[in-house]
Amino acid sequence: QVFPSQDPLDRADFNAVEYINALFPTEQSLANIDEVVNKIRLKIRRLDDNIRTVVRGQTNVGQDGRQALEEAQKAIQQLFGKIKDIKDKAEKSEQMVKEITRDIKQLDHAKRHLTTSITTLNHLHMLAGGVDSLEAMTRRRQYGEVANLLQGVVNVLEHFNKYMGIPQIRQLSERVKAAQNELGQQILADFEEAFPSQGTKRTGGPSNVLRDACLVANVLDPRIKQEIIKKFIKQHLSEYLVLFQENQDVAWLDKIDRRYAWIKRQLVDYEEKYGRMFPAEWCMTERIAVDFCHITRAELSKIMRTRAKEIEVKLLLFAIQRTTNFEGLLAKRFSGCTLADGTGKKPEVPPPSTNPFLEDETGPETDEIVMEKSDTDKPKKPKVPDNPFHGIVSKCFEPHLYVYIESQDKNLGELIDRFVADFKAQGPPKPNVDEGGAVLPSCADLFVYYKKCMVQCSQLSTGEPMIALTTIFQKYLREYAWKILSGNLPKTTSSSGGLTITSLLKEKEGSEVAKFTLEELCLICSILSTAEYCLATTQQLEEKLKEKVDTSLMERINLTGEMDTFSIVISNSIQLLVQDLDAACDPALTAMSKMQWQNVEHVGDQSPYVTSVILHIKQNVPIIRDNLASTRKYFTQFCIKFA
Repeated sequence: QVFPSQDPLDRADFNAVEYINALFPTEQSLANIDEVVNKIRLKIRRLDDNIRTVVRGQTNVGQDGRQALEEAQKAIQQLFGKIKDIKDKAEKSEQMVKEITRDIKQLDHAKRHLTTSITTLNHLHMLAGGVDSLEAMTRRRQYGEVANLLQGVVNVLEHFNKYMGIPQIRQLSERVKAAQNELGQQILADFEEAFPSQGTKRTGGPSNVLRDACLVANVLDPRIKQEIIKKFIKQHLSEYLVLFQENQDVAWLDKIDRRYAWIKRQLVDYEEKYGRMFPAEWCMTERIAVDFCHITRAELSKIMRTRAKEIEVKLLLFAIQRTTNFEGLLAKRFSGCTLADGTGKKPEVPPPSTNPFLEDETGPETDEIVMEKSDTDKPKKPKVPDNPFHGIVSKCFEPHLYVYIESQDKNLGELIDRFVADFKAQGPPKPNVDEGGAVLPSCADLFVYYKKCMVQCSQLSTGEPMIALTTIFQKYLREYAWKILSGNLPKTTSSSGGLTITSLLKEKEGSEVAKFTLEELCLICSILSTAEYCLATTQQLEEKLKEKVDTSLMERINLTGEMDTFSIVISNSIQLLVQDLDAACDPALTAMSKMQWQNVEHVGDQSPYVTSVILHIKQNVPIIRDNLASTRKYFTQFCIKFA
């Protein structure tokens, strides 16, 4: 195992007989026996020599091993001594390095402290000089220089926050605060002198001093800036509160244009006189407009509560239209960046109009509502407010929109009554099998009016008024379905024609007539087509209403009940057509069942009852097919139910 060998003599299962047979496999090979014997003897001698050498070599092994062990022990002792010597030298080197670096660390600390001291002294010198200059400039009202100096002093003072325990530093900090307070009070006093809050006349005006004072206010406490803005805007709008008091004629809704015309003039006047006085980032023009909107909203709300009984629909819509137009102008002129800060409360901004009907309108001559099915496949637009000012004033009209909703309720009621009267006066539509069954024109008129209401209401509000309008829509969709469609379906005189017109079999072939006339069949098909149009359009109407209303109110819009109503009208119409044809064929089928076959002596070409059935089918089915050409699926349903 230790020394692998291929020699057969080294194998554990060595067999001498097999080995000899391998050496001499044949008789002829015995001729070389002497040569083989000599090779084996030579190998034996070599093995004897190797064994002898190994045995002799083992006689001195013990002595040599002891000698080698002693030499190893001596080497280990020498190595241990060298290691101890190296360790001693390392400790001495470490001690020496510590002594050397001790002086270097001291120098580094001294350098850092010295640098800090010099920097702090420079800052202290700048702070002391700056405070003195700041106090002097404040007394002289040199606001232009103060604006730059004050910012530098404040920045330098921040470096001394950790030194406030030093009396001199604390004293300088208090002087800076005192100077800031004095500046704030002084600037407010200057603005009060230039723009007094008492009275409506402005005795002062813009000046370079006030312009520089605004730059200083940017560095002071933000409350100073807010106070300046608040006082200036209040003084600027004081005339508005006087001119449009609640007891003035111009304060009512019919003269709401004058409010917006007044603020437009004021903004132009401000730009000309004071545009350069205030920094651009203060957005003073927008702030004035926003405060005007808040005041107008509050004043309009108050006066409408007081004179609620005087609000009419036309007047309300006029005021809302003018207000939304004004809000649109604000959006074009301003960005709305001031709506979120402290000068005014940001109004609740409803989503903008996403009414697809607005985009589909082609002009006032459009008489039919366009609700293409492809629109329903388009992704809905995200409700992102494009106009940040939308509702900032017009929100005050929302509590009074019930006037508009009641008006639409009344108008739709009158519209349904007119549809009923027109149908009775004009009668059912004339049969026109060439063009197929026509949708009743009143249906298109109804949805055109719905479109108009939806567009109008979406401009007013996307909240609860839209839900109220949806309820009105539901009410009159049901009324249209029952009064116009179901109410005008022809009435059947009996439920089974088989027992009442058997006598017709006794008449001549071809004399039988369908229970419904041609005009009545056309009317049923027309009502069915109209109900299908209403069903599809109502489904799209629901989707558009959900797009228009606030997200939180979408679940409250559900026109499933109205769609089910139109489905019932369709089902009833198909059932009437089926019953009519079934009743016409029933006498012939009854005759077939009573046929006395034992009395028949000769085979004819076609039985009379077959001829009768074919006649009625040829009379009714083509008419129904042509009148339902636009709604093939319902013609198919008719055929299936009849079969």
